[in-house]
Amino acid sequence: MTKESLSGKWALILGASSGFGAATSLELARHGMHIIGVHLDRRAAMAGVEELVKNIRAAGVQAHFFNVNAADAIKRQEVLDQVTPKLGSSTITVFMHSLAFGTLKPYLASNPKDQLTKDQMEMTIDVMANSLVYWTQDLVARKLIGKGSRVFAMTSSGGTRVWLNYGAVSAAKAALESHIRQLSMELAPYEASANCIRAGVTDTPALRKIPGSDHMIEFAKVRNPHHRLTTTEDVAQAIALMANSGAGWITGNVIGADGGEDIVG
Repeated sequence: MTKESLSGKWALILGASSGFGAATSLELARHGMHIIGVHLDRRAAMAGVEELVKNIRAAGVQAHFFNVNAADAIKRQEVLDQVTPKLGSSTITVFMHSLAFGTLKPYLASNPKDQLTKDQMEMTIDVMANSLVYWTQDLVARKLIGKGSRVFAMTSSGGTRVWLNYGAVSAAKAALESHIRQLSMELAPYEASANCIRAGVTDTPALRKIPGSDHMIEFAKVRNPHHRLTTTEDVAQAIALMANSGAGWITGNVIGADGGEDIVG
């Protein structure tokens, strides 16, 4: 793949300010892509976001970032209303869903106040899975997805495995993978593709919020054939590769970007 194959094209990244979203924003910018980033950060974190935007623009591309709740239907429309004129006749070549906001609680607890509630379950699945569908629907309605568009959703091995307090997020990842399969079929007439990227264990702010993440990290270092964690840059490079115009026939999959971690028993 040459950098020119993505130069001048547009990427929309949900969860763009940190972790996989930030790394992918930078990597795609290095390939000449303009970046539209949607993120939700408190004022204390905005200095880091501003530095990220500065680094993206240093690659000679445009960067338009929006600090809003990506799961809010009204905010979604406001973002799209603002960015659509900037694209002109272009479509979104890369649409990446990397939202990591959910409740980490057990389903069962001796004190019912400590266990997952209905609202928390629904919020987690809505943000981390269902929002992918709603954004895709609106992009299609605005004719911003077309030939050569790529939809990527970040999943994890947690979609098929259990971990303490991870139930709602695991359910969201499983739903996300199902949504990608359905979207891959329904996007085919538009000549667009959709895939999940299953990263290996990666030391991100989202991972650190999971109880027992230190043990997860140490186990991953032993389990991974390369005896190291996956990095956000590993994943960003994989996405840039799959954004290539020659990768359109790859669709409907859960693709591991983990150095072989998931295959080791």
